[in-house]
Amino acid sequence: MIQSGLLSKKVARYLLFLIFIAILGTLPLLMPNTYYLGNIVLIGIYSIMVIGLCLLMGYAGQVSLGHAAFYGLGAYGSGLLTVNWGWQPLPAMLAAALITALVAFLIGISTLKLKEHYLALATLGSGVIIYIFFNEQVNLTGGPSGFSGIPYFSIAGWEFGSEIRYYYLVWFFVLLAVAFARNLVNSRIGRALRALHGSELAAACMGVPAYKYKVQIFVLSAVYGSIAGSLYAHYVTFISPSPFGFQASVEFVLMAAIGGLASIWGPILGVAAVLTLTELLRALVPVLIPTAGGEFEIIFFGLILVAVMIFMPEGLTGGIKNRWAKRKSGYYSGKEQAEGPARNVALPPAADGRAAE
Repeated sequence: MIQSGLLSKKVARYLLFLIFIAILGTLPLLMPNTYYLGNIVLIGIYSIMVIGLCLLMGYAGQVSLGHAAFYGLGAYGSGLLTVNWGWQPLPAMLAAALITALVAFLIGISTLKLKEHYLALATLGSGVIIYIFFNEQVNLTGGPSGFSGIPYFSIAGWEFGSEIRYYYLVWFFVLLAVAFARNLVNSRIGRALRALHGSELAAACMGVPAYKYKVQIFVLSAVYGSIAGSLYAHYVTFISPSPFGFQASVEFVLMAAIGGLASIWGPILGVAAVLTLTELLRALVPVLIPTAGGEFEIIFFGLILVAVMIFMPEGLTGGIKNRWAKRKSGYYSGKEQAEGPARNVALPPAADGRAAE
């Protein structure tokens, strides 16, 4: 009975995955124009970034408020190598990922001995330092004005210059990111990370090298961000420091929290929800409140975030899973049966044969 249940669950997962692939394959054909397709490309790029952040925060329990810096290192590294030194985009992406991994390793070994809000502040400071580097090194990065001329992504002479081609390229990378992350969390290392998240002291008592795993997952999450940054640079073909500051780091954390930190698929849902909500607010707020500025969008977004955190503390994916599990176990029908008939229950007869009053 248990084996059949596990088998059916596995079959259901494969079916859902195939449906997801089918939707990805046909989605460009349903888009009315390239603007919407461009938004879905950005959802894919941000999803790669947030998947890495969920591995760090949701599974290892380490907070980072400076991950946009690694996103920026990937973008600047790939952009500078292709523009100034004539590298091809794919080798430039890999080289930028290696540089980002080295920087993340140096930051990780010095900050991951800290815990909780001290760690958050340390990563925030690291992110600010890297952002200042992007902004001040005018001769190298172009300073606040940035630089342009970044070529479209290409592999073996095949250029992904159109929206549709880049859409399929980005979502191919998303699926690779999901597959790698899923294999990781289901491995021995993934179990060690979950133990580390539950209690670092208990994990250390069980022989888990806590510090080593924290540094490794920090570097891996930074590499995820670097790859996303490279894809972003070759998509927009222009970069400046503004997308890689503290606000971007906070937005990535919000996307992860809304989607579900302890989920591999949650980042995709969280990113899609945040970007869709942003577009809706951008269109509706000027119509509903003509005198409103951009601050009203932030207020509405904050209210929705608070609502999600109150009613779905595990994020959208956690809330959906819990609701589905309760419905499948008959929780709601059992609750209705417990509440409904109780109002019409006849009282048993008294000892002398009369109905009890």
